[in-house]
Amino acid sequence: MESSRTDIAARPINRSWIWLGVILLGVGLSGHLLAARAIGGYYIAYRDHIAGFLLLTLVAGLIIAALGWRFWKGRHDITLLILGVVQTLIGIMIYINRFNIH
Repeated sequence: MESSRTDIAARPINRSWIWLGVILLGVGLSGHLLAARAIGGYYIAYRDHIAGFLLLTLVAGLIIAALGWRFWKGRHDITLLILGVVQTLIGIMIYINRFNIH
């Protein structure tokens, strides 16, 4: 009998999940950009927030890709969707925490 992991890998890629993941990555980036604008809108604020977004995307992407390789091998749509959700949550947290900067 086949394992459930093989069943997941046999399913076709869901393109709507890929697009939703990309849109959620954009929402996460916009949270960083809105926070940069709210704390002054200077070049250095935008630079730091964009660099932070890229660094967080890289780190979270590596972790999620490793989990995907282990649990849902071959399903890049799920990996991108989870990365988008994580980045959206982080972007919202960054935007909310801008109120704590004095």
